[in-house]
Amino acid sequence: MPLGEVILSLTKNEVVTMVGPRRPQFVLFGSSIVEFSFVNEGWGATLANIYARKADIFLRGYGGWNSRQAVEVLDQVFPKDEAVQPSLVIVYFGGNDSVRPQPGVLNSHVPLSEYVENMKKIAIHLKSLSEKTRIIFLTSPPVNEAQMLTILGVEGRTNERCQKYADACVRLCREMGIKAIDLCVAFKQQHDWATTCFTDGIHLSAVGSKIVAKEILKAVKEADWKPSLHWESLPMEFAKL
Repeated sequence: MPLGEVILSLTKNEVVTMVGPRRPQFVLFGSSIVEFSFVNEGWGATLANIYARKADIFLRGYGGWNSRQAVEVLDQVFPKDEAVQPSLVIVYFGGNDSVRPQPGVLNSHVPLSEYVENMKKIAIHLKSLSEKTRIIFLTSPPVNEAQMLTILGVEGRTNERCQKYADACVRLCREMGIKAIDLCVAFKQQHDWATTCFTDGIHLSAVGSKIVAKEILKAVKEADWKPSLHWESLPMEFAKL
């Protein structure tokens, strides 16, 4: 088999060949904050640009999803029997979970205790993939409640609720030894965050994504992971020919 050639069997009679030297794989897993991270100068695109020729960024974002739905597909998104496992998984769920429940109306709300348990299940599954698989959890960011209502006509997501879910996520990460990035804290360090960080009160603008990318790169640089996954520490593909 040529160097770096990976065979992926889709069915018994269908095979797709991906050719290229094998790089570290980073997976972005979450809801719309992840799905849209490659548009509007998104944080996913920023990471892909910075890690060009060093790591491959895989997007697994599902708009509207909550942690309950994420748990249901863990084995499909992250199969334990894959020969090559991710070097880094960045996980974001919480914004949709934190929506206020409305009796008689189907929405994305997940009770706080269940959200914590779901995130714990995600962490345990990801830890089981490989001893070298690293994990970062992103908390739910704050929202611009007025902008959200005006543009999307959406109610039920408040900064108070987002903060409660963010705090719970940070506590869980501390207990499990996982890197956590508290986006509520990170965003609010910018004085005009409410008017500059969102396109519609929920989804991120270029300014909001810049904050997310900056916090991720900072967390990766400060981590004591061996080997380091910071972009300056990774070899550049075909740097010397």
